[in-house]
Amino acid sequence: MDTTRYTRGLLNRRSVLAGAGAVGVTIVASACSSYGDSASSDAAPASSAPAAAPTSGAASAEAPVADALAKVADIPVGGGKIFDAEGVVVTQPEAGTFKAFSNVCTHQGCKVNKVATTIDCPCHASKFSISDGSPTAGPAKKPLEEKQVTVNGDSITLA
Repeated sequence: MDTTRYTRGLLNRRSVLAGAGAVGVTIVASACSSYGDSASSDAAPASSAPAAAPTSGAASAEAPVADALAKVADIPVGGGKIFDAEGVVVTQPEAGTFKAFSNVCTHQGCKVNKVATTIDCPCHASKFSISDGSPTAGPAKKPLEEKQVTVNGDSITLA
């Protein structure tokens, strides 16, 4: 069996499935609306294009991406920003290092509503690290689910 041909076929199928999944997420995200939180009102809409390969979280020198979630300058060093429509929190714990986590608290499923030196949940005062999503205060015992982001030039996209 020619493994090169087999591998190429898998990659093509994976690309098609990833694209179809992204379209489905876009449809679901557009059907839902955030309520009571204006933190995500300036966020870009979810992309229907297949996601790029994840990076280590460090910025690269490539050109800006048209369907970016945010610009590097939008995410403060030592803090972050919540993107409710996309279900993520993007942080920059140190200059040039970007992390992303689910915006859903692991205690009882409330959405986090504030990012400063920690990611904060309003329901029961759980707080999470902006570096690794681990709980630092409150009743939450599990870390926030980590998401992958890609940085190309000054653009941040979900991977």
